Amino acid sequence: MLKLHLIGDFQELEAGWKLLSQTYKIEENEAGIPIEIHKNPEKDKLTISFDGKKGLIEYTSKNSFFRLLNLWLYEYKKNNTFSVQEKANFDKTGVMVDASRNAVLNVDGMKQLLNYMAKLGLNLVMLYTEDTYEVKEYPYFGYLRGRYTQEEMKEMDDYAFELGIEMVPCIQTLGHLFNALKYEYVNGIKDTSDIVLVGETRTYEFLENLIKSATEPFRSNRIHIGMDEAFGLGTGVYRAKNGIRDSFTIMNEHLEKIIGITKKYGLEAMMWSDMYYRFGSKTGDYYDLESEIPEEVINEIPDVEMVFWDYYHEDEKVYDVFFRKHKEMKKKVVFAGGIWTWNGVAPNYGKSFEATKAGLASAKKNDISEVFATLWGDDGGETPILSALPGLQLFADLSYRDEVDENQMSEEFKHNTNYSLKEFMLLNDFDETPGVMENNLNTSAASKFLLWQDPLLGLYDQTVAGLGLGDHYQNLANQLKEILSKENDLSLLFEFYHILAVVLSVKAELGVRLKTAYDAENKEALKNEVEQIKTLQLSLNELRIAHRNVWMAYNKPFGWEVLDIRYGGAISRMSTAVDRVNDYLNGKLDEISELKEKKLPFSNPYYLGEGTLGRGLYKDMVTPGKLSGV
Repeated sequence: MLKLHLIGDFQELEAGWKLLSQTYKIEENEAGIPIEIHKNPEKDKLTISFDGKKGLIEYTSKNSFFRLLNLWLYEYKKNNTFSVQEKANFDKTGVMVDASRNAVLNVDGMKQLLNYMAKLGLNLVMLYTEDTYEVKEYPYFGYLRGRYTQEEMKEMDDYAFELGIEMVPCIQTLGHLFNALKYEYVNGIKDTSDIVLVGETRTYEFLENLIKSATEPFRSNRIHIGMDEAFGLGTGVYRAKNGIRDSFTIMNEHLEKIIGITKKYGLEAMMWSDMYYRFGSKTGDYYDLESEIPEEVINEIPDVEMVFWDYYHEDEKVYDVFFRKHKEMKKKVVFAGGIWTWNGVAPNYGKSFEATKAGLASAKKNDISEVFATLWGDDGGETPILSALPGLQLFADLSYRDEVDENQMSEEFKHNTNYSLKEFMLLNDFDETPGVMENNLNTSAASKFLLWQDPLLGLYDQTVAGLGLGDHYQNLANQLKEILSKENDLSLLFEFYHILAVVLSVKAELGVRLKTAYDAENKEALKNEVEQIKTLQLSLNELRIAHRNVWMAYNKPFGWEVLDIRYGGAISRMSTAVDRVNDYLNGKLDEISELKEKKLPFSNPYYLGEGTLGRGLYKDMVTPGKLSGV
């Protein structure tokens, strides 16, 4: 434990210091290394130094102090003397945590993420909760979904505050409310299955209760009111009541009502900007360079900040265009990038890094003062949230530096996590496989579809045949095994990914091998595959347990039932495959209909493109049949 003696006004830092001292492995002691601390809010440069006897930290805010302290410790381990300067390129820089797609970070999981954020100097955490927060007036709101209680939200906000991090509630007040609107208590305020009925008095009583409940536990007077991807706005019950009306008008009328509520509670609101651009596009595309929002519509938009989200483009000039177009809306512009934790079962660092570099470079050039990285959990939150750490390191470093030196970033990352960046980047190889373009820019998700696809139906078998993915994953498993001995707060993460690689080394080409052996009437080969499948059943259950361990370490238990069902389905289908092949080998079946069928390449234009093997949702991977519904 390194002893340090801080000289200067320590009062506002003391609580945060106590929270982080174990993480930083330091203690405050008068006999320790003396470090002068100076707070200078007007100073453009953030400074750390050490002359061999005495240290210096010049900071501007609590969050910058904890970043600088972390950098001071990193430099002290390396050098006898040093002097380093940085600057804050943005007033606010942070992350958005998705707590709406089954994986809801538990309080300890949030604190762990906040600790890493403090090391990086991030000062904003957006808590995205569609229905996963307590609203006492509506017991079914977030029922059995792991919703945060008022007390839990206050505890997380208190913790974040001591680290200099603002926690902002992010909710939905128009669309993305399917889970909240599926119960009887909201009958009469639904336009479509996931969009509220604009113009209805009861709708605004409902939304006011949501806004009040979502904001009460937090110090911040800011709120993100959502409003993105409301594709069916005005097309359901609304149209039956009001006829066909201009989408811009409906949007502005609803937004005016919501802003009236937020102002009533003294709140500053921000919203996703996409629906305005979709309405202005002939194709309904958010990123349509020809999209035009009429001047009269812009003049009618209430007082709200516009959040431009883009984690898709690698060309800085594209961001330049959209920042310019957003500024034409005469509102403060906030930028939301993303760390691709929603690609499938594993993170996509290549896409994340390239989009982050381009997006933040443009944000600096266009004088954007506030940025954050989204950590979405699409389709069940399969990817553990702390797999985002390399992306967050890059996002933070670019927030404090003009450019990032990859070697320096790698060294600092190891200081922050006890893992080298190279070790973490192994997770990128789950989806950047043979057959995939460099950096996986078109977001191939082989690890997900190969994990869940059926061994007999093999929807992706024709796509992956001949690529040698079994060998690829075996090599990855060997590399991950070498780093399993480390025991720290991330060890569960790597145990999960190691077993995933082991499973995929067998399962990736299982369907291809079965089909090849069946077509060749090679019964000996089929017998061998039966034994492989039996072993695979056991490995899948080991993987389920490892995945559950990492889930329960960071998340509430609610939502895990969905992944239990997915694993249960995969294991059960292994049993069916064994029985079907054995029945064929024993003469009980004349043929295996599933293997007799000619296999076609996976076909879905939305998920396919150059340099990718495809991606998709679970329901599209396990069966071409109807998984649920009438």
